[in-house]
Amino acid sequence: MIKEKITSEQLRSRYWFDNPDHPGTTALCIERYLNYGITLEELTSGKPIIGICQSGSDLTPCNRHHIDLVKRVKDGIRAAGGVPFEFPMHPIHENVRRPTAALDRNLAYLGIVEVLHGYPLDGVVLTTGCDKTTPAALMAAATVNIPAIVLSGGPMLNGWRGAERVGSGTIIWELRKRLAAGDIDYAEFLSRASDSAPSIGHCNTMGTASTMNSMAEVLGMSLPGSAVIPAPYKERAMVAYDTGTRIVDMVWEDLRPLDILTREAFENAIVACSALGGSSNAPVHINAIARHAGIEINNDDWQRLGHEIPLLANVMPAGAFLCEEFHRAGGVPAILHELQMAGKLHGDALTVNGRSIGDNLQGRETQDPDVICRYGDPLVEHAGFLNLKGNLFDSALMKTSVISRDFRERFLNDPNDPEAFEGKVVVFDGSEDYHARIDDPALNIDARTILVMRGAGPVGHPGGAEVVNMQPPEALIKQGIESLPCLGDGRQSGTSGSPSILNASPEAATGGGLALLESGDRLRVDLKRGEVQLLIEASELDARRERLAQQGGYRYPGHQTPWQEIQRSMVEPLDRGMTLEPATKYRDVARQHPPRDNH
Repeated sequence: MIKEKITSEQLRSRYWFDNPDHPGTTALCIERYLNYGITLEELTSGKPIIGICQSGSDLTPCNRHHIDLVKRVKDGIRAAGGVPFEFPMHPIHENVRRPTAALDRNLAYLGIVEVLHGYPLDGVVLTTGCDKTTPAALMAAATVNIPAIVLSGGPMLNGWRGAERVGSGTIIWELRKRLAAGDIDYAEFLSRASDSAPSIGHCNTMGTASTMNSMAEVLGMSLPGSAVIPAPYKERAMVAYDTGTRIVDMVWEDLRPLDILTREAFENAIVACSALGGSSNAPVHINAIARHAGIEINNDDWQRLGHEIPLLANVMPAGAFLCEEFHRAGGVPAILHELQMAGKLHGDALTVNGRSIGDNLQGRETQDPDVICRYGDPLVEHAGFLNLKGNLFDSALMKTSVISRDFRERFLNDPNDPEAFEGKVVVFDGSEDYHARIDDPALNIDARTILVMRGAGPVGHPGGAEVVNMQPPEALIKQGIESLPCLGDGRQSGTSGSPSILNASPEAATGGGLALLESGDRLRVDLKRGEVQLLIEASELDARRERLAQQGGYRYPGHQTPWQEIQRSMVEPLDRGMTLEPATKYRDVARQHPPRDNH
Protein backbone atom coordinates (compact mmCIF):
# COMPACT_ATOMS: atom_id res chain seq x y z
CA MET A 1 0.00 0.00 0.00
CA ILE A 2 1.51 3.33 -1.06
CA LYS A 3 1.39 6.33 1.22
CA GLU A 4 -0.33 8.98 -0.87
CA LYS A 5 0.73 12.51 -0.01
CA ILE A 6 -0.87 14.34 -2.91
CA THR A 7 -4.20 14.20 -4.69
CA SER A 8 -4.89 14.21 -8.42
CA GLU A 9 -5.71 17.92 -8.19
CA GLN A 10 -2.10 18.56 -7.14
CA LEU A 11 -0.47 16.90 -10.14
CA ARG A 12 1.69 19.31 -12.17
CA SER A 13 0.14 18.05 -15.39
CA ARG A 14 -3.30 19.34 -14.37
CA TYR A 15 -2.13 22.91 -15.00
CA TRP A 16 -1.64 21.97 -18.64
CA PHE A 17 -4.36 19.41 -19.27
CA ASP A 18 -7.26 20.24 -16.93
CA ASN A 19 -7.29 23.92 -16.03
CA PRO A 20 -10.84 25.34 -16.21
CA ASP A 21 -9.53 28.82 -15.32
CA HIS A 22 -7.69 28.90 -18.67
CA PRO A 23 -9.79 26.84 -21.10
CA GLY A 24 -8.08 28.22 -24.19
CA THR A 25 -4.63 27.26 -23.00
CA THR A 26 -5.90 23.85 -21.87
CA ALA A 27 -7.43 23.19 -25.26
CA LEU A 28 -4.21 24.16 -27.04
CA CYS A 29 -2.23 21.84 -24.79
CA ILE A 30 -4.54 18.89 -25.29
CA GLU A 31 -5.60 18.97 -28.94
CA ARG A 32 -2.45 17.73 -30.70
CA TYR A 33 -1.84 14.91 -28.25
CA LEU A 34 -5.18 13.42 -29.24
CA ASN A 35 -4.21 13.11 -32.89
CA TYR A 36 -2.06 10.02 -32.34
CA GLY A 37 -4.47 8.13 -30.13
CA ILE A 38 -4.15 9.43 -26.58
CA THR A 39 -7.65 9.89 -25.21
CA LEU A 40 -9.13 12.92 -23.54
CA GLU A 41 -9.91 10.72 -20.54
CA GLU A 42 -6.24 9.79 -20.11
CA LEU A 43 -5.19 13.43 -20.02
CA THR A 44 -7.98 14.81 -17.83
CA SER A 45 -8.90 12.06 -15.35
CA GLY A 46 -6.09 12.67 -12.88
CA LYS A 47 -3.63 10.03 -14.04
CA PRO A 48 0.04 10.94 -13.51
CA ILE A 49 1.86 11.88 -16.69
CA ILE A 50 5.26 10.15 -16.61
CA GLY A 51 8.12 11.23 -18.83
CA ILE A 52 10.63 8.69 -20.12
CA CYS A 53 13.93 10.35 -20.96
CA GLN A 54 15.15 8.24 -23.88
CA SER A 55 18.93 8.09 -24.11
CA GLY A 56 18.99 5.36 -26.73
CA SER A 57 19.66 6.19 -30.37
CA ASP A 58 21.64 4.95 -33.33
CA LEU A 59 24.39 7.38 -32.29
CA THR A 60 24.57 5.90 -28.79
CA PRO A 61 25.09 2.14 -29.19
CA CYS A 62 25.68 1.54 -25.47
CA ASN A 63 22.14 2.80 -24.80
CA ARG A 64 20.42 1.79 -28.03
CA HIS A 65 18.52 -1.14 -26.50
CA HIS A 66 16.55 1.38 -24.43
CA ILE A 67 14.53 1.91 -27.63
CA ASP A 68 13.01 -1.53 -26.96
CA LEU A 69 13.49 -1.61 -23.19
CA VAL A 70 11.22 1.39 -22.59
CA LYS A 71 8.29 -0.65 -23.90
CA ARG A 72 8.40 -2.52 -20.60
CA VAL A 73 8.75 0.77 -18.73
CA LYS A 74 5.58 1.97 -20.44
CA ASP A 75 3.81 -1.28 -19.56
CA GLY A 76 4.70 -0.73 -15.92
CA ILE A 77 3.58 2.90 -15.99
CA ARG A 78 0.21 1.99 -17.51
CA ALA A 79 -0.29 -0.92 -15.11
CA ALA A 80 0.20 1.45 -12.18
CA GLY A 81 -2.28 3.97 -13.59
CA GLY A 82 0.03 6.44 -15.29
CA VAL A 83 0.37 7.77 -18.82
CA PRO A 84 3.87 7.50 -20.42
CA PHE A 85 5.39 10.22 -22.57
CA GLU A 86 8.74 9.38 -24.17
CA PHE A 87 11.17 12.15 -25.14
CA PRO A 88 14.80 12.17 -26.36
CA MET A 89 18.02 12.94 -24.54
CA HIS A 90 20.82 14.63 -26.44
CA PRO A 91 23.04 11.74 -27.61
CA ILE A 92 26.22 11.06 -25.65
CA HIS A 93 28.58 8.34 -26.89
CA GLU A 94 31.95 8.26 -25.16
CA ASN A 95 33.98 6.46 -27.81
CA VAL A 96 32.97 8.40 -30.92
CA ARG A 97 32.06 11.97 -29.94
CA ARG A 98 34.78 14.47 -30.83
CA PRO A 99 36.42 16.47 -29.35
CA THR A 100 35.05 14.63 -26.27
CA ALA A 101 31.72 13.39 -24.95
CA ALA A 102 32.34 15.43 -21.81
CA LEU A 103 31.13 18.46 -23.79
CA ASP A 104 27.74 16.78 -24.07
CA ARG A 105 27.16 16.09 -20.39
CA ASN A 106 26.29 19.70 -19.57
CA LEU A 107 24.45 20.18 -22.86
CA ALA A 108 22.28 17.10 -22.21
CA TYR A 109 21.73 18.30 -18.64
CA LEU A 110 20.39 21.63 -19.87
CA GLY A 111 18.07 19.92 -22.33
CA ILE A 112 16.62 17.58 -19.70
CA VAL A 113 16.10 20.46 -17.29
CA GLU A 114 14.11 22.43 -19.84
CA VAL A 115 11.92 19.44 -20.73
CA LEU A 116 11.21 18.47 -17.12
CA HIS A 117 10.50 22.06 -16.14
CA GLY A 118 8.48 23.22 -19.13
CA TYR A 119 6.36 20.20 -20.07
CA PRO A 120 3.38 18.57 -18.28
CA LEU A 121 5.29 15.83 -16.47
CA ASP A 122 4.53 14.61 -12.95
CA GLY A 123 7.48 12.24 -12.77
CA VAL A 124 10.25 10.88 -14.97
CA VAL A 125 12.15 7.68 -15.70
CA LEU A 126 15.73 8.56 -16.65
CA THR A 127 17.28 5.94 -18.94
CA THR A 128 21.05 5.78 -18.63
CA GLY A 129 24.03 3.71 -19.73
CA CYS A 130 27.05 5.28 -21.41
CA ASP A 131 29.27 7.32 -19.12
CA LYS A 132 27.87 10.85 -19.24
CA THR A 133 24.18 9.95 -19.62
CA THR A 134 23.94 9.05 -15.94
CA PRO A 135 25.37 12.25 -14.41
CA ALA A 136 23.51 14.42 -16.93
CA ALA A 137 20.24 12.78 -15.90
CA LEU A 138 20.94 12.97 -12.16
CA MET A 139 22.10 16.59 -12.35
CA ALA A 140 18.83 17.48 -14.07
CA ALA A 141 16.79 15.49 -11.57
CA ALA A 142 18.37 17.44 -8.72
CA THR A 143 17.75 20.77 -10.43
CA VAL A 144 14.10 20.27 -11.35
CA ASN A 145 13.20 17.96 -8.44
CA ILE A 146 10.11 16.19 -9.73
CA PRO A 147 9.83 12.51 -8.76
CA ALA A 148 12.53 10.70 -10.73
CA ILE A 149 14.05 7.24 -10.98
CA VAL A 150 17.05 5.97 -12.95
CA LEU A 151 16.94 2.88 -15.16
CA SER A 152 20.31 1.83 -16.52
CA GLY A 153 20.57 -0.32 -19.63
CA GLY A 154 23.10 -2.68 -18.07
CA PRO A 155 26.56 -3.86 -19.13
CA MET A 156 27.41 -6.16 -22.03
CA LEU A 157 27.99 -9.85 -21.51
CA ASN A 158 31.53 -10.99 -20.83
CA GLY A 159 33.91 -10.66 -23.74
CA TRP A 160 36.00 -13.74 -24.51
CA ARG A 161 38.92 -14.73 -26.73
CA GLY A 162 39.21 -18.44 -26.24
CA ALA A 163 39.29 -18.98 -22.49
CA GLU A 164 40.54 -15.45 -21.79
CA ARG A 165 38.19 -12.74 -20.53
CA VAL A 166 38.30 -9.62 -22.68
CA GLY A 167 37.12 -6.43 -20.99
CA SER A 168 35.79 -3.49 -22.92
CA GLY A 169 38.09 -0.49 -22.99
CA THR A 170 40.67 -2.19 -20.79
CA ILE A 171 41.75 -4.47 -23.63
CA ILE A 172 42.28 -1.45 -25.90
CA TRP A 173 44.95 0.00 -23.63
CA GLU A 174 46.70 -3.38 -23.49
CA LEU A 175 46.47 -3.94 -27.26
CA ARG A 176 47.98 -0.51 -27.96
CA LYS A 177 51.15 -1.71 -26.25
CA ARG A 178 51.13 -5.04 -28.12
CA LEU A 179 50.75 -3.19 -31.41
CA ALA A 180 53.58 -0.81 -30.53
CA ALA A 181 55.80 -3.73 -29.53
CA GLY A 182 55.13 -5.43 -32.86
CA ASP A 183 53.45 -8.46 -31.26
CA ILE A 184 50.26 -8.00 -33.31
CA ASP A 185 49.32 -6.18 -36.49
CA TYR A 186 46.53 -3.67 -37.14
CA ALA A 187 44.03 -6.30 -38.31
CA GLU A 188 44.51 -8.40 -35.17
CA PHE A 189 44.29 -5.26 -33.04
CA LEU A 190 40.79 -4.56 -34.37
CA SER A 191 39.72 -8.19 -34.22
CA ARG A 192 40.75 -8.65 -30.61
CA ALA A 193 39.27 -5.29 -29.59
CA SER A 194 35.94 -6.38 -31.08
CA ASP A 195 35.94 -9.45 -28.81
CA SER A 196 35.29 -7.14 -25.87
CA ALA A 197 31.86 -6.07 -27.15
CA PRO A 198 29.84 -9.29 -27.60
CA SER A 199 26.32 -7.99 -26.97
CA ILE A 200 24.14 -4.97 -26.39
CA GLY A 201 24.94 -2.88 -23.33
CA HIS A 202 27.61 -0.56 -22.02
CA CYS A 203 31.15 -1.44 -20.90
CA ASN A 204 31.43 -4.81 -19.15
CA THR A 205 34.37 -3.53 -17.07
CA MET A 206 34.14 -1.23 -14.03
CA GLY A 207 34.70 1.76 -16.28
CA THR A 208 32.81 5.00 -15.99
CA ALA A 209 29.53 3.54 -17.31
CA SER A 210 29.33 0.67 -14.81
CA THR A 211 30.67 2.93 -12.07
CA MET A 212 28.16 5.73 -12.59
CA ASN A 213 25.19 3.38 -12.93
CA SER A 214 26.37 1.71 -9.71
CA MET A 215 26.62 5.16 -8.16
CA ALA A 216 23.00 5.87 -9.14
CA GLU A 217 21.99 2.78 -7.20
CA VAL A 218 24.19 3.65 -4.22
CA LEU A 219 22.77 7.17 -4.17
CA GLY A 220 19.32 5.61 -3.88
CA MET A 221 18.08 6.71 -7.30
CA SER A 222 17.72 3.23 -8.87
CA LEU A 223 15.90 0.14 -7.69
CA PRO A 224 18.13 -2.07 -5.50
CA GLY A 225 20.15 -4.61 -7.44
CA SER A 226 19.37 -3.09 -10.83
CA ALA A 227 22.62 -1.32 -11.77
CA VAL A 228 24.66 -4.18 -13.26
CA ILE A 229 22.07 -6.64 -14.52
CA PRO A 230 23.57 -7.45 -17.94
CA ALA A 231 21.67 -5.84 -20.79
CA PRO A 232 20.60 -9.11 -22.49
CA TYR A 233 19.36 -10.80 -19.29
CA LYS A 234 15.61 -11.26 -18.88
CA GLU A 235 15.88 -9.54 -15.49
CA ARG A 236 16.77 -6.29 -17.27
CA ALA A 237 13.30 -6.12 -18.87
CA MET A 238 11.72 -7.15 -15.58
CA VAL A 239 13.36 -4.33 -13.67
CA ALA A 240 12.31 -1.95 -16.45
CA TYR A 241 8.69 -2.90 -15.76
CA ASP A 242 9.19 -2.52 -12.01
CA THR A 243 10.78 0.89 -12.58
CA GLY A 244 7.72 1.98 -14.54
CA THR A 245 5.32 0.92 -11.81
CA ARG A 246 7.47 2.44 -9.09
CA ILE A 247 7.67 5.94 -10.60
CA VAL A 248 3.88 6.23 -10.55
CA ASP A 249 3.84 5.39 -6.84
CA MET A 250 6.63 7.89 -6.26
CA VAL A 251 4.46 10.62 -7.76
CA TRP A 252 1.64 9.86 -5.34
CA GLU A 253 4.12 9.65 -2.45
CA ASP A 254 5.69 12.95 -3.57
CA LEU A 255 9.11 11.31 -3.21
CA ARG A 256 11.58 13.59 -4.94
CA PRO A 257 15.31 13.52 -5.78
CA LEU A 258 16.28 16.07 -3.13
CA ASP A 259 14.69 13.81 -0.48
CA ILE A 260 17.16 11.13 -1.54
CA LEU A 261 20.28 13.02 -2.65
CA THR A 262 21.49 13.96 0.83
CA ARG A 263 25.03 14.38 2.12
CA GLU A 264 24.80 10.88 3.62
CA ALA A 265 23.93 9.48 0.19
CA PHE A 266 26.95 11.15 -1.40
CA GLU A 267 29.25 9.93 1.35
CA ASN A 268 27.93 6.43 0.71
CA ALA A 269 28.78 6.90 -2.96
CA ILE A 270 32.39 7.89 -2.19
CA VAL A 271 32.89 4.86 0.05
CA ALA A 272 31.24 2.47 -2.42
CA CYS A 273 33.25 3.82 -5.35
CA SER A 274 36.48 2.94 -3.58
CA ALA A 275 35.24 -0.57 -2.80
CA LEU A 276 34.20 -1.01 -6.44
CA GLY A 277 37.53 0.18 -7.84
CA GLY A 278 35.40 2.77 -9.58
CA SER A 279 36.31 5.11 -12.41
CA SER A 280 38.57 8.11 -11.97
CA ASN A 281 35.76 10.08 -13.62
CA ALA A 282 33.37 9.37 -10.75
CA PRO A 283 34.61 12.25 -8.54
CA VAL A 284 33.98 14.73 -11.35
CA HIS A 285 30.41 13.53 -11.84
CA ILE A 286 29.52 12.90 -8.20
CA ASN A 287 30.84 16.34 -7.22
CA ALA A 288 28.71 17.84 -10.00
CA ILE A 289 25.51 16.01 -8.98
CA ALA A 290 26.09 17.00 -5.36
CA ARG A 291 26.55 20.66 -6.26
CA HIS A 292 23.28 20.65 -8.19
CA ALA A 293 21.66 19.10 -5.11
CA GLY A 294 23.01 21.95 -2.97
CA ILE A 295 25.73 19.88 -1.27
CA GLU A 296 29.42 20.71 -1.52
CA ILE A 297 31.49 17.56 -2.01
CA ASN A 298 35.15 18.10 -2.90
CA ASN A 299 38.18 15.97 -3.65
CA ASP A 300 39.41 16.23 -0.07
CA ASP A 301 36.22 14.38 0.88
CA TRP A 302 37.11 11.64 -1.60
CA GLN A 303 40.45 11.10 0.10
CA ARG A 304 39.15 11.55 3.66
CA LEU A 305 36.20 9.18 3.29
CA GLY A 306 37.37 6.82 0.59
CA HIS A 307 41.11 6.30 0.52
CA GLU A 308 41.27 3.78 3.36
CA ILE A 309 38.33 1.76 2.02
CA PRO A 310 39.54 -1.61 0.64
CA LEU A 311 38.96 -2.88 -2.90
CA LEU A 312 36.21 -5.51 -2.77
CA ALA A 313 35.12 -5.83 -6.41
CA ASN A 314 37.48 -8.10 -8.34
CA VAL A 315 36.46 -6.52 -11.64
CA MET A 316 38.62 -5.10 -14.43
CA PRO A 317 40.51 -2.81 -14.66
CA ALA A 318 41.48 -3.15 -10.97
CA GLY A 319 40.61 -6.87 -10.83
CA ALA A 320 40.24 -10.00 -12.96
CA PHE A 321 36.52 -10.53 -13.65
CA LEU A 322 33.81 -8.68 -15.61
CA CYS A 323 30.37 -7.32 -14.80
CA GLU A 324 28.42 -10.45 -15.74
CA GLU A 325 30.20 -12.33 -12.95
CA PHE A 326 29.95 -9.29 -10.69
CA HIS A 327 26.16 -9.32 -11.08
CA ARG A 328 25.91 -13.05 -10.37
CA ALA A 329 28.08 -12.60 -7.27
CA GLY A 330 25.58 -10.12 -5.83
CA GLY A 331 26.36 -6.87 -7.61
CA VAL A 332 26.18 -3.51 -5.89
CA PRO A 333 24.03 -4.74 -2.95
CA ALA A 334 26.70 -7.29 -1.98
CA ILE A 335 29.37 -4.56 -1.96
CA LEU A 336 27.12 -2.35 0.15
CA HIS A 337 26.36 -5.24 2.49
CA GLU A 338 30.08 -5.66 3.21
CA LEU A 339 30.44 -1.93 3.81
CA GLN A 340 27.43 -1.85 6.09
CA MET A 341 28.70 -4.78 8.15
CA ALA A 342 32.01 -2.92 8.52
CA GLY A 343 30.22 0.21 9.74
CA LYS A 344 31.22 2.26 6.69
CA LEU A 345 27.74 3.04 5.34
CA HIS A 346 24.97 5.46 6.28
CA GLY A 347 22.31 2.76 6.44
CA ASP A 348 19.38 5.11 6.99
CA ALA A 349 19.79 6.92 3.65
CA LEU A 350 16.50 6.88 1.71
CA THR A 351 16.09 5.20 -1.68
CA VAL A 352 13.54 5.34 -4.50
CA ASN A 353 11.67 2.28 -3.27
CA GLY A 354 10.75 4.23 -0.13
CA ARG A 355 12.96 2.13 2.13
CA SER A 356 16.38 2.88 3.59
CA ILE A 357 19.47 1.53 1.91
CA GLY A 358 20.17 -0.51 5.03
CA ASP A 359 16.76 -2.19 4.88
CA ASN A 360 17.35 -3.01 1.22
CA LEU A 361 20.57 -4.88 2.07
CA GLN A 362 19.08 -7.56 4.26
CA GLY A 363 20.20 -10.97 2.97
CA ARG A 364 22.36 -9.49 0.18
CA GLU A 365 25.71 -11.07 1.07
CA THR A 366 28.28 -11.88 -1.58
CA GLN A 367 27.53 -15.06 -3.50
CA ASP A 368 31.13 -15.50 -4.67
CA PRO A 369 33.98 -14.21 -2.48
CA ASP A 370 36.40 -14.57 -5.40
CA VAL A 371 34.47 -11.87 -7.28
CA ILE A 372 33.15 -9.79 -4.37
CA CYS A 373 35.59 -10.07 -1.51
CA ARG A 374 34.85 -9.94 2.18
CA TYR A 375 35.74 -6.65 3.83
CA GLY A 376 38.38 -8.37 5.96
CA ASP A 377 40.00 -10.11 2.98
CA PRO A 378 40.19 -7.49 0.21
CA LEU A 379 42.20 -7.30 -2.99
CA VAL A 380 43.81 -4.00 -1.95
CA GLU A 381 43.84 -2.57 1.57
CA HIS A 382 43.57 1.15 0.71
CA ALA A 383 41.85 1.51 -2.65
CA GLY A 384 40.43 5.01 -2.85
CA PHE A 385 41.65 8.23 -4.43
CA LEU A 386 44.45 10.48 -3.27
CA ASN A 387 43.92 14.21 -3.71
CA LEU A 388 47.38 15.53 -4.55
CA LYS A 389 48.41 19.19 -4.27
CA GLY A 390 51.53 21.23 -4.82
CA ASN A 391 53.05 24.26 -6.49
CA LEU A 392 51.50 23.45 -9.88
CA PHE A 393 47.84 22.80 -8.98
CA ASP A 394 45.37 22.83 -6.11
CA SER A 395 43.93 19.38 -6.76
CA ALA A 396 44.72 16.30 -8.83
CA LEU A 397 43.45 12.76 -8.31
CA MET A 398 45.31 9.46 -8.30
CA LYS A 399 43.40 6.17 -8.28
CA THR A 400 45.37 3.90 -5.98
CA SER A 401 43.51 0.63 -6.61
CA VAL A 402 45.19 0.31 -10.02
CA ILE A 403 48.80 0.84 -8.91
CA SER A 404 50.36 -2.32 -10.31
CA ARG A 405 53.11 -4.35 -8.67
CA ASP A 406 55.47 -3.40 -11.49
CA PHE A 407 54.71 0.32 -11.10
CA ARG A 408 55.13 0.12 -7.33
CA GLU A 409 58.46 -1.70 -7.59
CA ARG A 410 59.87 0.75 -10.14
CA PHE A 411 58.66 4.02 -8.61
CA LEU A 412 57.40 3.59 -5.02
CA ASN A 413 59.70 1.00 -3.46
CA ASP A 414 62.74 3.01 -2.36
CA PRO A 415 63.27 2.12 1.35
CA ASN A 416 64.92 5.51 1.88
CA ASP A 417 62.06 7.40 0.22
CA PRO A 418 58.94 5.21 0.40
CA GLU A 419 55.81 6.05 -1.62
CA ALA A 420 57.67 8.79 -3.52
CA PHE A 421 59.67 9.28 -6.70
CA GLU A 422 61.31 11.99 -8.77
CA GLY A 423 61.73 12.30 -12.49
CA LYS A 424 62.27 14.64 -15.39
CA VAL A 425 59.21 15.64 -17.38
CA VAL A 426 58.41 15.65 -21.06
CA VAL A 427 55.49 17.97 -21.77
CA PHE A 428 52.85 17.56 -24.48
CA ASP A 429 50.30 20.21 -25.45
CA GLY A 430 47.24 18.17 -26.29
CA SER A 431 46.78 14.66 -27.63
CA GLU A 432 47.76 15.61 -31.18
CA ASP A 433 51.15 16.80 -29.94
CA TYR A 434 51.60 13.58 -27.98
CA HIS A 435 50.83 11.31 -30.93
CA ALA A 436 53.09 13.34 -33.22
CA ARG A 437 56.14 13.34 -30.93
CA ILE A 438 56.04 10.46 -28.43
CA ASP A 439 58.42 8.32 -30.50
CA ASP A 440 60.87 11.15 -31.24
CA PRO A 441 64.29 9.97 -29.96
CA ALA A 442 65.28 13.61 -29.38
CA LEU A 443 62.94 13.71 -26.37
CA ASN A 444 65.25 11.29 -24.53
CA ILE A 445 62.37 9.60 -22.74
CA ASP A 446 63.73 6.95 -20.39
CA ALA A 447 62.36 4.59 -17.76
CA ARG A 448 62.14 7.38 -15.12
CA THR A 449 60.51 10.06 -17.27
CA ILE A 450 57.18 11.58 -16.22
CA LEU A 451 54.87 12.24 -19.17
CA VAL A 452 52.79 15.42 -18.82
CA MET A 453 49.64 16.21 -20.81
CA ARG A 454 48.33 19.77 -20.64
CA GLY A 455 45.76 21.74 -22.60
CA ALA A 456 43.37 18.81 -22.10
CA GLY A 457 40.98 20.29 -19.54
CA PRO A 458 37.39 21.60 -19.75
CA VAL A 459 38.54 24.86 -21.36
CA GLY A 460 41.72 23.81 -23.12
CA HIS A 461 40.55 20.80 -25.11
CA PRO A 462 37.58 21.73 -24.66
CA GLY A 463 35.53 19.45 -22.41
CA GLY A 464 38.23 17.58 -20.52
CA ALA A 465 39.59 14.83 -22.79
CA GLU A 466 40.46 11.25 -21.81
CA VAL A 467 44.07 11.54 -22.90
CA VAL A 468 46.26 11.49 -19.78
CA ASN A 469 46.89 7.72 -19.79
CA MET A 470 49.78 7.97 -22.25
CA GLN A 471 51.81 4.92 -23.22
CA PRO A 472 55.61 5.07 -23.41
CA PRO A 473 57.49 5.32 -26.70
CA GLU A 474 57.62 2.16 -28.81
CA ALA A 475 61.33 1.82 -28.10
CA LEU A 476 60.70 1.49 -24.35
CA ILE A 477 57.76 -0.87 -24.82
CA LYS A 478 59.99 -3.17 -26.87
CA GLN A 479 62.39 -3.17 -23.92
CA GLY A 480 59.59 -4.32 -21.62
CA ILE A 481 58.84 -0.93 -20.03
CA GLU A 482 55.10 -0.68 -20.58
CA SER A 483 54.14 2.19 -18.28
CA LEU A 484 55.48 5.55 -17.16
CA PRO A 485 54.07 7.99 -14.63
CA CYS A 486 51.55 10.31 -16.28
CA LEU A 487 50.25 13.67 -15.12
CA GLY A 488 47.75 15.97 -16.75
CA ASP A 489 44.91 18.47 -16.61
CA GLY A 490 42.61 16.15 -18.57
CA ARG A 491 40.92 12.89 -17.71
CA GLN A 492 41.42 9.26 -18.65
CA SER A 493 39.05 6.44 -19.46
CA GLY A 494 37.58 4.70 -16.44
CA THR A 495 38.48 1.42 -18.12
CA SER A 496 42.18 2.27 -17.96
CA GLY A 497 44.37 0.63 -15.35
CA SER A 498 46.90 3.46 -15.40
CA PRO A 499 47.60 5.10 -12.01
CA SER A 500 47.87 8.50 -13.64
CA ILE A 501 47.67 11.80 -11.78
CA LEU A 502 44.57 13.29 -13.37
CA ASN A 503 42.19 16.23 -13.46
CA ALA A 504 44.81 18.75 -12.35
CA SER A 505 42.95 21.92 -11.39
CA PRO A 506 43.21 24.72 -12.27
CA GLU A 507 44.09 23.64 -15.80
CA ALA A 508 46.80 25.18 -17.94
CA ALA A 509 44.26 27.02 -20.10
CA THR A 510 42.93 28.99 -17.11
CA GLY A 511 46.27 29.87 -15.55
CA GLY A 512 47.14 26.59 -13.83
CA GLY A 513 50.75 25.79 -13.06
CA LEU A 514 51.08 23.08 -15.69
CA ALA A 515 51.28 25.93 -18.20
CA LEU A 516 54.64 26.85 -16.62
CA LEU A 517 56.25 23.43 -16.99
CA GLU A 518 59.09 22.91 -19.43
CA SER A 519 60.42 19.60 -20.73
CA GLY A 520 63.48 18.69 -18.68
CA ASP A 521 62.06 20.06 -15.41
CA ARG A 522 62.07 17.69 -12.47
CA LEU A 523 59.00 16.77 -10.43
CA ARG A 524 58.75 15.10 -7.05
CA VAL A 525 55.65 12.98 -6.37
CA ASP A 526 55.14 12.09 -2.71
CA LEU A 527 52.04 9.99 -2.05
CA LYS A 528 52.57 9.92 1.73
CA ARG A 529 52.52 13.72 1.87
CA GLY A 530 49.95 14.04 -0.89
CA GLU A 531 52.17 16.39 -2.88
CA VAL A 532 53.48 16.98 -6.38
CA GLN A 533 56.20 19.63 -6.46
CA LEU A 534 58.09 21.21 -9.34
CA LEU A 535 61.70 21.27 -8.17
CA ILE A 536 62.68 24.83 -9.06
CA GLU A 537 63.07 28.02 -7.09
CA ALA A 538 59.92 30.03 -6.43
CA SER A 539 61.54 33.04 -8.10
CA GLU A 540 61.97 31.08 -11.34
CA LEU A 541 58.34 29.95 -11.17
CA ASP A 542 57.25 33.58 -10.72
CA ALA A 543 59.40 34.66 -13.65
CA ARG A 544 57.85 31.99 -15.87
CA ARG A 545 54.40 33.09 -14.83
CA GLU A 546 55.20 36.69 -15.72
CA ARG A 547 56.60 35.69 -19.12
CA LEU A 548 53.52 33.62 -19.86
CA ALA A 549 51.25 36.54 -18.98
CA GLN A 550 53.21 38.81 -21.30
CA GLN A 551 52.68 36.29 -24.09
CA GLY A 552 48.92 36.38 -23.54
CA GLY A 553 48.65 33.25 -21.43
CA TYR A 554 48.57 29.60 -22.38
CA ARG A 555 47.39 29.16 -25.97
CA TYR A 556 44.81 26.55 -26.86
CA PRO A 557 42.70 25.79 -29.98
CA GLY A 558 39.91 28.18 -30.86
CA HIS A 559 36.19 27.48 -30.66
CA GLN A 560 34.81 25.20 -33.35
CA THR A 561 31.10 25.44 -32.53
CA PRO A 562 28.81 27.84 -30.62
CA TRP A 563 28.42 25.38 -27.76
CA GLN A 564 32.19 25.10 -27.28
CA GLU A 565 32.38 28.87 -26.82
CA ILE A 566 29.37 28.96 -24.50
CA GLN A 567 30.66 26.13 -22.31
CA ARG A 568 34.20 27.50 -22.17
CA SER A 569 32.85 30.86 -20.99
CA MET A 570 31.19 29.41 -17.90
CA VAL A 571 32.54 25.93 -17.16
CA GLU A 572 34.12 25.28 -13.77
CA PRO A 573 37.24 23.17 -13.18
CA LEU A 574 37.23 19.40 -12.89
CA ASP A 575 37.62 19.40 -9.12
CA ARG A 576 34.33 21.33 -8.87
CA GLY A 577 32.55 18.89 -11.13
CA MET A 578 33.00 20.70 -14.46
CA THR A 579 29.57 22.24 -13.90
CA LEU A 580 28.29 25.38 -15.57
CA GLU A 581 28.87 28.21 -13.10
CA PRO A 582 25.41 29.83 -13.40
CA ALA A 583 23.55 26.51 -13.28
CA THR A 584 24.24 25.28 -9.76
CA LYS A 585 22.19 28.07 -8.15
CA TYR A 586 18.99 26.63 -9.69
CA ARG A 587 17.38 24.01 -7.49
CA ASP A 588 13.90 22.55 -6.99
CA VAL A 589 12.77 24.70 -9.90
CA ALA A 590 9.55 22.77 -10.56
CA ARG A 591 8.16 24.01 -7.24
CA GLN A 592 10.14 27.20 -6.74
CA HIS A 593 9.62 28.57 -10.26
CA PRO A 594 6.57 27.06 -12.02
CA PRO A 595 6.75 27.83 -15.74
CA ARG A 596 4.75 30.81 -16.94
CA ASP A 597 1.74 30.41 -19.23
CA ASN A 598 2.53 30.32 -22.92
CA HIS A 599 -0.79 31.78 -24.12
